[in-house]
Amino acid sequence: MDFTGGKTLSNSHSPSSFTKFNSAFTAGLLNPMSPPPNKTRSSPVVCELIASSSNIHQRTQTKNQALIQVPISDPRQNQTPTVIDKRALTMQQISDLLSTRSPGNKFNDPGSSDIKLTLSSKDGISVSMNVHKQILVAHSRFFEVKLSDKLAKYQWNGSAEEYMVEITDCDDVEVYIETLRLMYCKYLRKELMRNGISKNLKILKVAVAIGFDAGVLSCLEHLEAAPWAEDDEEKVTCALAELRLQNVGAGDVLKRVSVEVANGTGEVGDNEQVILKLLHVVLEGKDEKARREMKGLVLKMLRENSSPNDLRKESLYSACDGCLELLRHHFLLAASSDLQDVSQIARQADNLHWMLDILIDRRIAEDFLKSWASQSELSDVHSKVPAVHRHGVSRVTAGLFVGMGKGQLLVPKEVRYMLLQTWLVPFYEDFGWMRRVSKGVDTHLIEDGLSNTILTLPLAWQREILLAWFYRFLNSSENCPNIQRGFEVWWRRAFWQRNVLLYAEQRTIERDMEAIKHIARILGAWKLNSELSYWLIARLIIDSLVFSFSSCPL
Repeated sequence: MDFTGGKTLSNSHSPSSFTKFNSAFTAGLLNPMSPPPNKTRSSPVVCELIASSSNIHQRTQTKNQALIQVPISDPRQNQTPTVIDKRALTMQQISDLLSTRSPGNKFNDPGSSDIKLTLSSKDGISVSMNVHKQILVAHSRFFEVKLSDKLAKYQWNGSAEEYMVEITDCDDVEVYIETLRLMYCKYLRKELMRNGISKNLKILKVAVAIGFDAGVLSCLEHLEAAPWAEDDEEKVTCALAELRLQNVGAGDVLKRVSVEVANGTGEVGDNEQVILKLLHVVLEGKDEKARREMKGLVLKMLRENSSPNDLRKESLYSACDGCLELLRHHFLLAASSDLQDVSQIARQADNLHWMLDILIDRRIAEDFLKSWASQSELSDVHSKVPAVHRHGVSRVTAGLFVGMGKGQLLVPKEVRYMLLQTWLVPFYEDFGWMRRVSKGVDTHLIEDGLSNTILTLPLAWQREILLAWFYRFLNSSENCPNIQRGFEVWWRRAFWQRNVLLYAEQRTIERDMEAIKHIARILGAWKLNSELSYWLIARLIIDSLVFSFSSCPL
């Protein structure tokens, strides 16, 4: 395999599928003289690089195994068992990683290595391992620059001598060792398949930091092909954005989660067409069970992403108008005793109820309310259609009551009053059917919505509607909504609060009379110089009395 700088491995590494990406990396993906893209993490630094013949004998005695050292100090004795167990588990995993070698693999082979590499982490873990200069320089542009410059200052006086290299401030020693181990593997992608997405993202960061191009490309290819969990999507996108690899293969990885990456620019029109197609497929579907399931699914997806840019108001109202026209057509036919396609009434009413939920979620249902309030023709023939077919129409009215009662629909009082005049009586007639037949209908929610809607009207209109309800409820409580709470609120407003106001006005008149008497006493003590002055004061008192008594309704 060809690497940056024209070097070729001598350990039988075969060419891989990453050759097509070499030009991108050679053009300057990673500058080996620059710090890693992750600014918050310290760059790997060669802290010690010494060739000392006096220590050769001592080092060769320990070549048969990797040195794993954990500093022992008094403060560590006070650590909690959880911390100790976690560190012990990490050390065991590192030990297993260093001792696992396939036949012919020279990773951590003390017999052929020429560099003793020590990795130290911020939490005090220190690990020594045996590596090969040729492997590191051939695969990593970071080691190529650092080792070539430093080792040129020393003379290598025989195969028994090795160099000591230390890298400090590693974020994760285990991941760093795993990344170095991949340099010794013939099939990188096969090795990466053993790991999960999170582990390979960590390896990707280390590979980017040390300029391990083949490792970077293998990680990207694995991320592009491997399935992701929902939690992995944010991890992958954030990591690739942080490492700034969009121009060298990361774009292919992100195509599965980002339209902008796939097309260069976001195509809002395409998104709208897809959503509209889904809406029409659901509205026109023939399998009722599947339609119910897909309505819930589409509504959930639209609620999770309620951006006004993905679906225009005009597009939604176009779909609503189509359903409303079909409902009007079949409803009028049924009213004229033509029941051939009467099932379409319930179907289109259900479609309108679903579309109303979407409009309310997006806070754009005001025009729908106005249109529904103006359907006096349907209201007039409502009683001529059998209740078993028509009660779905009243569910649309109930949805509007709930929306207004929750404050999700804000329209002028004239429109609210027109809706009640047009559809309240048909709603009363169908309420019993809705409660008995319709699934998932929350009658208490509907009753609260109706009560709140009525109470938003002027007091005189409340009286008209609530008295009519009072008479109907006394004659047929089972088939009439119970809006007693709204009736009680209106009663307090109309009578109890009125009495309170009258009492307050009477107290105001009494205070005015006391003030007039006080003024008269003051005037009696004055010596006025002219009859005109007396006339002006008298006129002021008379006007005050007239105003006070005229304000009293008694």
